Amino acid sequence: MRSKVKSTLTRFWIIFRRLDERRITLILSFAIGLFSGVAGVALKNTLHWVRSSIGGIVPMNSTSLIYFGLPALGILITLLFTRYLIKDDLSHGVSKVLYSISRLGGNIKPHNMFSSILGSALTIGFGGSVGAEAPIVYTGSAIGSNVGRFFRMDYKTRVLLIGCGAAGAIASIFKAPLAGIVFTLEVLMLDLTTSSIVPLLISAVTASSVSYLLMGSNVVFSYEVIRPFALHNIPWFIMLGLFCGFVSLYFIRTVMGIEKIFKLTTSPYKKWLLGSIVLGVLIFIFPPLFGEGYDVLQALLDGRSSYIFYNSPLYDFQNNYWLLIASLLLLIFLKAVATAVTTGAGGVGGIFAPSLFIGGAAGYLLAKLINLANFINVSESNFALVGMAGTMAGIMHAPLMAIFLIAEITGGYTLFIPLMITSTIAFLTIMYFEPYSVYTKRLAQRGELITHHKDKAVLTLLNVEKVIETDFIPVFTTETLGSLVKKVSQSRRNIFPVVTEDYKFVGVVSLDNIRPVMFDASQYDKLKVQDLMNLPPETININDHMENVMKKFEYSNAWNLPVVDGDQYIGFVSKSKIFSVYRKLLVEFSKE
Repeated sequence: MRSKVKSTLTRFWIIFRRLDERRITLILSFAIGLFSGVAGVALKNTLHWVRSSIGGIVPMNSTSLIYFGLPALGILITLLFTRYLIKDDLSHGVSKVLYSISRLGGNIKPHNMFSSILGSALTIGFGGSVGAEAPIVYTGSAIGSNVGRFFRMDYKTRVLLIGCGAAGAIASIFKAPLAGIVFTLEVLMLDLTTSSIVPLLISAVTASSVSYLLMGSNVVFSYEVIRPFALHNIPWFIMLGLFCGFVSLYFIRTVMGIEKIFKLTTSPYKKWLLGSIVLGVLIFIFPPLFGEGYDVLQALLDGRSSYIFYNSPLYDFQNNYWLLIASLLLLIFLKAVATAVTTGAGGVGGIFAPSLFIGGAAGYLLAKLINLANFINVSESNFALVGMAGTMAGIMHAPLMAIFLIAEITGGYTLFIPLMITSTIAFLTIMYFEPYSVYTKRLAQRGELITHHKDKAVLTLLNVEKVIETDFIPVFTTETLGSLVKKVSQSRRNIFPVVTEDYKFVGVVSLDNIRPVMFDASQYDKLKVQDLMNLPPETININDHMENVMKKFEYSNAWNLPVVDGDQYIGFVSKSKIFSVYRKLLVEFSKE
């Protein structure tokens, strides 16, 4: 029996490898869609099981200190899980996917196919104020990466399969295949080509179908548009777009600022203690900050604004109009803090759900304020829905994904025009202040971000180690001209790095420097290398990004520059070597 199975698998493998690359990619995109769909369902079910298990043990239906302790416990378990079992950092999943594409050749560790699911379920299930979507994107991308690596696909195909995994993950968790595809194109910045769109479609539709099959047809938010879009409301949706743009700017700056504070300490347990205390206090005062917050968004869409006071010390004042306004404003500001301290303390989660949360609250708040004027009456629920798209477009710099996601997860396109207006205005507003999204800002600051610009993308893929040349013969400072002339006769190069006895780089000697004296034998024992050397116009550090390297070549007008690690000599980089490797990568990166 075992031999028959082995023989069948061998036969299948032979047939499979005979297929052309295009057909293999289509087959793999279908398989990745299946796996990503199952992963999305697994995350939702795991999260539901954690919440149900906690609810069966501790009561959470009244104001109590339980809100203070549960998130801390969940983050601690997550911290121990990632630190001692996984032994890896699972935070910032989407940013790590982008980093793997730009710097790791599209390789993502195998454990990410399951570890992010468990980590986020523990964090969110116990009340961490983050979303589960970024971890599932990390999971789907890891599935695509490892499938591509198993079948030995090249870099370009492996990146496409990562995109298929990400698209499938979004499509599965939201049942929104279009949003999954657009997420891959806008956030992961894959190029929309004839060779990429079909695999992405296959993965997204397959994953979405798996989710429908295993979890039914219910969408994330149940919402029926009672008051359809009217042209006279366009100015208010433009105002909402501006408001969402500034809210998005606040969110990005707050999250990044709090992250810097947490980086001041290296102890993970001090981070956990600080984050847990802040998060516990916030959730105790404002229970809507507990978990993802989708129940709060559903309440706002239903017009049940008093729900934000449920289990809160402010419950007795729920009918106070101005307290409601103040509470909505505080929820917008504090959700960013709660999200940042959750991840800073060691929790695993993303900013999808927080983006939707603050967008819903912002839209509802603005509609309430607009309706203060007796001659204006806008739909607060519609504004909450459209506000979700506005903040998502601003925070993620993905207006198309925001439009399609909100339209799909609410089951209709009735508000498509206001979604477009608000998302576009929010995106344009934040682009004036922040050219990078919350996902790409860290990578862009380090020069590690791949973009749709092919020249910059190829430069990002290059690194100094790929272009170092080590066939330059070094000479020591104490050597004589005679010794140097012997090395000149052995070398194919006209530049010689000058180093100390412990290989510290101190300068260069070129043939132009020694040509006037190299045939004067009387000078062979008199002149030392240190008398003949010059400082190079610039040096390259082994960790320099290729964009900085090209700038150094540009303003130094040099053709060869030395590479050092600290002060240790490593080799040289030449323009000709960079251009040669660049051309090869550009061909691979651009091929259809």
